[in-house]
Amino acid sequence: MEQIIDSVHINFDEKSLWTLNSALALVMFGIALEISWNDFKRLLRTPKPVLTGVFCQFLVLPALTFTLVWLIEPLPSMALGMFMVAACPGGNVSNFFTHLSKGNSALSVTLTAIATLVAIFMTPFNLNLWGGLYGPTASILKEVSIAPLEMVKLVSLLLGVPLVMGMLVNHYQPHIAKKLAKGFKLGSLLFFVILVFLALYKNKAIFMEYVLYVFWLVVLHNLVALLTGFSFAKAVGLSQENIRCITIETGIQNSGLGLLLIFTFFDGLGGMALLTAFWGIWHLISGLVLGGIWGVRPIEKEELV
Repeated sequence: MEQIIDSVHINFDEKSLWTLNSALALVMFGIALEISWNDFKRLLRTPKPVLTGVFCQFLVLPALTFTLVWLIEPLPSMALGMFMVAACPGGNVSNFFTHLSKGNSALSVTLTAIATLVAIFMTPFNLNLWGGLYGPTASILKEVSIAPLEMVKLVSLLLGVPLVMGMLVNHYQPHIAKKLAKGFKLGSLLFFVILVFLALYKNKAIFMEYVLYVFWLVVLHNLVALLTGFSFAKAVGLSQENIRCITIETGIQNSGLGLLLIFTFFDGLGGMALLTAFWGIWHLISGLVLGGIWGVRPIEKEELV
């Protein structure tokens, strides 16, 4: 089965890849229009919630993903897809879902900014570390001979540059940034989602044939991610608003970035691409459900951080 899935050719040419690259950069720029230097200063004023969110995303989730892979032993390429998803920063829609769930939107924006910068180095690092520690995926990494520095360069281009540009517009032209932000962020996000769905539609026969192989893996992995954020934030004594935010930030991963890295460095490896693509669909569903449930439940007044 592994050879069959990994030999699947996903119809995604270089032109489509560059279009998706541009769309992801535009989404990040739109988000950055609402990010200011004060969001980074908040880390110094109230470090506990921010550090908890970063710790969950880049340390706890990848480690738990390794444990999950070790326990259930999925196909190697799908295991590597799980490591890829866990190595990515929070997803582009996490800010929306946090707002929907009545979570701490300011913390969500701060985590987006910080996680984006951290991801430039931690995404390649985590993929190589955990993928290299698990024998079946280590052999794939050796065959691909991935250059971490090249991945750092691409992630910097896709996330770091748009983040800095958007923040500069916000800093020097705040009125223009405010006018652009809402429409630009929503429009670019819709454009990105449409591109992903078009890519899946072009490969619908392949996707429908193998979706059952990845469905339960993605649902289980996503549940682990959400529970990681929730339980860790609760354990360190954060407020309900912050718990909701960190749960979503940990459970909503930037699978679009993962797909781009897979098509760029792994030649669209079948199992990796299918798992990551389905994650991109599923986390929209789980995020809407969780956000909707929490959105109708009031936040109790409390004295926690």
